[in-house]
Order: sequence, then structure tokens, then C-alpha cells
Amino acid sequence: MALWGGRFSSGPDQAFKQFNDSLPFDYQLAEHDIVGSIAWAGALQQVNVLSEQEHLTIVDGLQQILQEVEADPLSIASAGDEDIHSYVESKLIETIGDLGKKLHTGRSRNDQVATDFRLWSRKTAEQLLKAIAALKSALVTLAERELGTVLPGYTHLQRAQPVLFSHWCMAYFEMLERDEKRLQGALERINVCPLGSGALAGTAYAIDRQKLATDLGFSHATKNSLDAVSDRDFVVELLSCASISMMHLSRLAEDMIFYNSGEAGFLELADSVTSGSSLMPQKKNPDALELIRGKTGRVFGAFSAMMMTLKALPLAYNKDMQEDKEGLFDAMPTWLACIHMAQACIEGVKVNAEKTKQAAQGGHANATELADYLVAKGIPFREGHHIVGELVQLAISQGQNLEQLSLSDFKSVCDVIDDDVYPVLELQACLDARKALGGTSQKQVQFAINQAKQAQRIIVRDATLDDVDAIAGLIQYWAREGENLPRAKSDMVHSINEFAVTEVDGKVCGCASLYIYDTGLAEIRSLGVCPNSEAKGQGRALVNHLLEKGKKLALGRIIVLTRVPGFFAKLGFADSHKSQLPEKVMKDCELCLRKDNCDEVAMDFVIDSAYQQEIPCKVVA
Repeated sequence: MALWGGRFSSGPDQAFKQFNDSLPFDYQLAEHDIVGSIAWAGALQQVNVLSEQEHLTIVDGLQQILQEVEADPLSIASAGDEDIHSYVESKLIETIGDLGKKLHTGRSRNDQVATDFRLWSRKTAEQLLKAIAALKSALVTLAERELGTVLPGYTHLQRAQPVLFSHWCMAYFEMLERDEKRLQGALERINVCPLGSGALAGTAYAIDRQKLATDLGFSHATKNSLDAVSDRDFVVELLSCASISMMHLSRLAEDMIFYNSGEAGFLELADSVTSGSSLMPQKKNPDALELIRGKTGRVFGAFSAMMMTLKALPLAYNKDMQEDKEGLFDAMPTWLACIHMAQACIEGVKVNAEKTKQAAQGGHANATELADYLVAKGIPFREGHHIVGELVQLAISQGQNLEQLSLSDFKSVCDVIDDDVYPVLELQACLDARKALGGTSQKQVQFAINQAKQAQRIIVRDATLDDVDAIAGLIQYWAREGENLPRAKSDMVHSINEFAVTEVDGKVCGCASLYIYDTGLAEIRSLGVCPNSEAKGQGRALVNHLLEKGKKLALGRIIVLTRVPGFFAKLGFADSHKSQLPEKVMKDCELCLRKDNCDEVAMDFVIDSAYQQEIPCKVVA
């Protein structure tokens, strides 16, 4: 069914229809279009466009369609409708009759598709974040397993200095850490709701767009209707994140392809990620890694295409934007598949420690250590650099490594060299010398591994309805202990957007909420961590997460009532006074088991200095 046509005396010809229709690819937005439509039906009821019964009927019809979509999503692609919005609306009318025609009141396909696409992008970004975390974990596990393994480090593909194989692993961990943070930042900017912006000028109905955004799990509603329907920055940003990460994965792939080669022989890939030759039975080809390397160009291409599509595009919505989806629909699954495949390669790899050590001892990789030795003897580095160059030529002429030269050979070039040079040139000494932060000494690499493991154990995120039972359990436990106020489970459901949780090894182990009293003022409440959890730093992580949330919400001041003021002081809170707290806080205190013998201290964190001047804080002596 076309959502337009009254203006036209005849329909489009078949060639144009095939050229114009997007259902063959935007069918992937079906679930999100239905979810957005359910939220929009609720908004229409609130402004009395729909009666309560009409709202229920429409929602029931949409949920029925959602079940059909989930059962067979691919069948939609060939349904013949112009786009996913036409498909859902026609199915709704088919299901519940003419009442379905009321759903599009006050809404345009422009704000509808922008909302659908953000919902899809948000869900996909969350999947990618989990995959990146799993690959990081695999690298840390490999680094820990191979901590004593030595590898030749390269510059210009020439052997340079020895490094620990674990140091190489953690280098790619750092790249993935940046990929993760970039994607997290992109996810924050994706998570705004354009629904209610209409075609370009906004909706004519008094829709509570902030509530609509909250109902769909967005952080807030967009601020400008022209920008909201035409903004595809989030697509560009996702493709940029994908391109940078794929570049990192391609570097990992290239290193491993080289290390796996017969010429290097540093490692062997698992059979599960390699293939054989149809002609040469001895071959074991690193196809998984080569495909990662090859698919990188595919993702780069989608990024370039999107940039060119948006270049000089006038406001507001233009049909050009229909080209935003296919590239992203291809690039994101490609990126995800490559992350999974890289993880499989890392988890199945066997490292030939003897071969890597032998290679690390060759190529005069200890030349820099010899130069540093000469500096310690009082020779300027530039002069020492030249002396070592001469000694390398001498060693090459004799077919030896530097450490194999005799003392007389050393002295023939530089007479300050003595017997104490030999310990310096040992492989382990070369590694141990790199002991500054970020270096390849075993101590520093172990430190990096430990830091990564600790950070990986604790994940802080905004809560979802799936977390309600875990949150309720934590609050009830600490309420019984007299440390928190009791809260009804139904209250947690209705206020789930206030909560943040910590996950440790996939299990919710901590929670806290940010309760907003009025403009510019909020309280951190219900802070609690599972008493049996061994992961340290969860409370700090939760408070910092809520402080960042408060800054994004433009709050002026965040307060706490606490019996552990030292904990909050370390996080930037200052002593305040209960007389400055909202009346509602003191009323809530009536629920506390210790209300008659209160030993809590009031503290606050000022975000906006102007707010601090407006409401001065009294310091408790």
C-alpha cells in the first residue's frame, strides 16, 4: 500500500517502483518500526487523538504483527510494499480495519525512519560492544598464557628490538580499547529520539516528546525538527568507528599471516580458521585472516559512499538519504563477523616459543642496549650509536651476533667496553631494561594484563527492565541491613531510567539511582553492591557513572546522605548540611530504620558553579 497518491492521477511505472522501493532492504527495520509505532500510539492517546480502547486495539494489532515478523522476517522483503512503514501500516489496517489509518496522525515517514534507524543502530552498536569486549578478553588470555614468550619486534619489517609476545597482544588490546570507547561515544549520540519532528517542521499535536523518548529507551528527544529528520551523522560515525576498527583488525590479520608463514613459523593457526588447496595437499591457508584483511576495504567503501551521499545535501529530508541503509546494513554485520573471526583465530593459535626466541636473538636486536651501555660509560649517545654500527658490521663479517663477539673484538672498536658488556646483551636483560610504564619488561606487561583484567571484570551501564529482579534483591538486602531505604519493586519498574548497574562476569552485582527532585538538583540513592562480590571499585564506578549522567542532563548539584563520607569525599563531594536538602528527602527519611538515631552526613557535588552561587553550601565543622 502506498502512503501517498491523492495528488497523482496515475501510479508509478514498474521500473520506477523497483528503482524507488526500499522494502527489499529496509525490511530489517520491521521490529523497530513496530516498536516505534506502539510508542507513537501511546503518545496519540495522551493527546486524545485515540481513545483508550482504540489505543489498546492498535497496540494489540501491532504486537500481533511483531510476532509474525519475528517468526519470518525475510518474507517481508518480497511483500511488494514501497517501504517498511507502508508494509506495517497496511498490515495493521488488514489486521484491525480502518482504525489502523489513524496511527499515522501527526507523524511523517521522515521522523519515523530516522527513529527506526536509530533504534536499529543502537541495538547493533550494543552487539558490537559485546563482541569487542570478548575479543579484548581473548587477547588478554593469550597474553597471560604466553607471558614468558619472546618475539622479535619489527620496524620497516626489519628486526628491531625484542619484545614479549604478550606485549604484542596488549598492543592490539589498546587498539580495541580505543575502538570500544569510540563506539560508546557514538552510541551516546545515537541515543536521541527524532520521533515527533514530523516531516521537517515538527508535529502539530501537543506530544510529550521527552516522555516518548524515554518510552523508547532514548536519553532525550532531539532539539530541532529540521536537523532531526535529516541528521545522518550517527550513520557516518558508526561507519567511521567500523572503518578504524577494521583497520586495526587488518593489521592484526597481517601480523598473524606473516607470523604464520613458513618463513617466520612463529605461530600456527587452528584448523578451524584455515583451509587447504585444491591442488597442493600440503597447504594450510590463513583464509580467515585474509578475509578480515579483504573485508576491510568493503567497510571503508561504505564509509566513503555515505560521506559522498551527504555532501552538500540541503535541508531537510531528501530521497538521497534512502542510500544510508544498505551500506550500514552491510558494514555492521561485516565488522561483527570479522571481530568474531579474529577472536576465533586468537583463541585457537599455537605459539612456537622456541622459534620466536631464536628469531629475537638474531638481527642484532640488542644493538640499542649496547648503545645504552656506552652511554653509561660516559660516551655521548650519537657517538655510541656510530660505534655500535661499526660493531654490527664486524659481527656481520664474522657471521656472529653481537653477544658472540670476543672482548678483543669489542675493544678493537671501543676500548671502554669490558667484560660487563655481556650481561647487558643477554636477551632477558634487553627485555628487563624496558621497565618504564608501557614498556616490554615482564613486570610492565604483567601490570598491563592485570589492569585489563580488572577493568574487564566490571561493566557499568544504565539499567534495563531485565535488571529489576537483581536491583530489587540488592535494595532489599541493604534495606534489611539499615543502609538503604526500602523500595517497592513496582517503583523500580517505573523508575528504571534512574538506575545504573554494575556487571561482574555477566552478573549484576551493584546498583545505584539518580533521583531528580527539581531542575538542577538530584540525589544519588539506593547505592549498594553484592556483599559476596570480590570485584573492587564497583561503588566508585557507579557514582562516577551517575555523575557523568548528571553532567549530560545539565544538573547543577547532586546530593547524598551517607555514613561513609570519606568514600564520597574521594570522588569530589563536599560536606553540606541537611537544612539545604529538599523537603521530600526528609520525608523519605521517615521510612529509615535509623530515623530516630540518624548518623548520616549530607554531602554534595556541584556541577554548575552558577548553581553553587545560587544555593550556597554550609560546611559542617
